Amino acid sequence: MNGRSYGYPAITPAVQWLIVANVLVFMLELMGGDSLLENFALWPLDLGRSQVFLLQGHYPGFQPWQLVTYSFLHGGLLHIGLNMYALWLFGTRMELVWGSTPFLLYYFVCVAGAGLTQLLVTTLSGQLYPTIGASGGVFGLLLAFGMTFPNERLMLIFPPVILKAKWFVILFGVVELWAGIIGTEAGIAHFAHLGGMLFGYLLLQQWRRYPPRP
Repeated sequence: MNGRSYGYPAITPAVQWLIVANVLVFMLELMGGDSLLENFALWPLDLGRSQVFLLQGHYPGFQPWQLVTYSFLHGGLLHIGLNMYALWLFGTRMELVWGSTPFLLYYFVCVAGAGLTQLLVTTLSGQLYPTIGASGGVFGLLLAFGMTFPNERLMLIFPPVILKAKWFVILFGVVELWAGIIGTEAGIAHFAHLGGMLFGYLLLQQWRRYPPRP
């Protein structure tokens, strides 16, 4: 995707803080992040199934703070690279529109909403693997960008197709729903992505009635 517009700052303060925090945590993961995954990834509710999955002799289980902390963990360079690029691309513009405090509120509502959605899906389906990544917040920002700048043109990296932002959002939403239902891409939290978009949409509707203070 490519959406840099001239006349805008290269990066805004909150986006910069989020990217630095994510990169620092990723470096800690590279130095031996088993304890990070164990304590801060998003684990499903146990429901008596902990004997099915063991991590270093035990099942870590769900803790409330994981609804936020999981978003700072990533599974590899490609994972964090794509998420941070999208965070910069969409987040910088939205922080300019809202201001830093509403931007951070929106981002973490999307992160937590994505986490709640994934928690529900993994618990009901009996899956016991953890969820990591900032994609829930990023997909929420994608939705906000598409609703705020619907006719802004964006280009997919692969294939190199130029689309208006509103069609970009619809395309990604449909693809995520389809992929989540058929479940062919193991290890990708498609419903978490949709959850980030859903909670972002609900907050945007609330802000239409009661706009946030910049």
